[in-house]
Amino acid sequence: MSAKSLCLLLFFYIAAHSALAVSLENSAGSATRSPVTSHIPRESVDSKVIASIGYSKRRHILEIEFVNGAIYRYLEVAPSVYRELMAADSKARYYDANIKGSYPSVRVRPRAAEQAR
Repeated sequence: MSAKSLCLLLFFYIAAHSALAVSLENSAGSATRSPVTSHIPRESVDSKVIASIGYSKRRHILEIEFVNGAIYRYLEVAPSVYRELMAADSKARYYDANIKGSYPSVRVRPRAAEQAR
């Protein structure tokens, strides 16, 4: 197993463990909080589906905030994909065709409707 694969596996283990801990805390009546904290600055974009987009050049992480309030982080995304997304006439179409389902992802924040539950 390569070092990169091992790091990804560890990242997903930690994210899953954090999500389980938060879920257990929430069921016990603790305040709601996200299992992943975002420190990637996002830029607002003109889209009916996507509210803002951020990218970490150092870590190759793309972060997308949707208008429904959900935030997802996509791993191992090349800088060229980020540039193409930002230049696309339709960010939502580019996302559907080139990003969704193509990269490992982590939910940073659920949709607003899920948060209200």
